[in-house]
Amino acid sequence: MNADWVAASVRARSMAQRRVGAGASRAMASQPTLDRALSLLQESSYAERLSGAPGLAAAERALQETVLWQLRVLAGWLPAPGTALARAAAGIFEIENVMALARQLAGGANGPEPYRLGALATAWPRLRSAGSSEQLATILRATAWGDVGAAGLGPLRDALTVVWARRLADVAPPARPWCGAVCVLTAARILTVDGVAPSEPVLHLLRPVLGRSWEGATSIAGFSSALPPSLRTVVVGIASPKELWRAEARMCAAVEQDGFRLLRGSMPGPDVVLGAIAVLSIDAWRVRAALTAAAAGAGSSEVLDEAA
Repeated sequence: MNADWVAASVRARSMAQRRVGAGASRAMASQPTLDRALSLLQESSYAERLSGAPGLAAAERALQETVLWQLRVLAGWLPAPGTALARAAAGIFEIENVMALARQLAGGANGPEPYRLGALATAWPRLRSAGSSEQLATILRATAWGDVGAAGLGPLRDALTVVWARRLADVAPPARPWCGAVCVLTAARILTVDGVAPSEPVLHLLRPVLGRSWEGATSIAGFSSALPPSLRTVVVGIASPKELWRAEARMCAAVEQDGFRLLRGSMPGPDVVLGAIAVLSIDAWRVRAALTAAAAGAGSSEVLDEAA
């Protein structure tokens, strides 16, 4: 198998080397304006899509489009067994397409142009034809996304996010800790920030990862103590729901560290590609945090500081 993955692994490592990196991201965050921060990306892999981006929202979209493009390039180098990995990773962009359509079908404004997934689409060519919220739920149920319910936009995103994390962990075992962290943070936010009980589909999706003991928790401390011991570290040191952003930043840093480890320590194969996907995805997350700080004139980014 490794021989089939050599070219893909070389390409993956090369693409990961073009990341902006933590240091340059902090430098961008310290800029007094968004335009000044963007000027530091003129030689980066984001430059082409950032050119002419009118404001922060457009810049954030350009960063995400760059990551998707990188995924599609990597997919073109993968042997046939790697298709499932690339498609699972790209699921996060299909979620954005689904959510934009769901908002529109619920009476909201038209969303942005859908992400162009190409061969990495799981079900989007079928889903985009839905003419109502009910039809969207029905089509989703017949795809790899499964029964994600029809209880509203928030529960829909939560269910899709957990399905995505579990699918990625299924095809890429090194991503299992990332899946656990996503599930922990999703459950913690629903219970302690939103202050509601998770929908039945979300509970059904979370239980294989988190068990059931956490479901009645009303505080971060109670939630943490009810988690499986291996997952409590995700929210360690988090005293209130307002601090969950710190846990998310730490999760992103941990994913990045795992990505570097996979890039350095793995023989040619899917683990190297997964490492590159992790590093490139978190690089875009760092740059997005930096641009947000610069746009606000904050002088630095608490998010990046937490992830240091």
